[in-house]
Amino acid sequence: MSEGYGLVVRFTLRDERAATAFDDLCVRTLEGIREREPGTLTYVSHIPVDEPLVRVFYELYADRAAFETHEAQPHTRHFLAEREQYLTDVEVMFLHAVAGKGAL
Repeated sequence: MSEGYGLVVRFTLRDERAATAFDDLCVRTLEGIREREPGTLTYVSHIPVDEPLVRVFYELYADRAAFETHEAQPHTRHFLAEREQYLTDVEVMFLHAVAGKGAL
């Protein structure tokens, strides 16, 4: 399988107001990702069933360099700076593709 580089991030939000503001921040950030990051293959925010104050991101990049490009973007730096006010916890799991079907 190709060299793809991915991660799963679990965010726990403070309350419903924080969840709404966090989702709005995500929408604005995704505009920059769509427009300026061809190496970002997949970037999706999920709400787990029965966990309204949790968001799970699945991110897939063409390679590690594409991830580093994503991290350096102004829209990503803005997201990283702003998100803390809405959160109580963040868990990050980095992934290396082994097998599968998809963008890789």
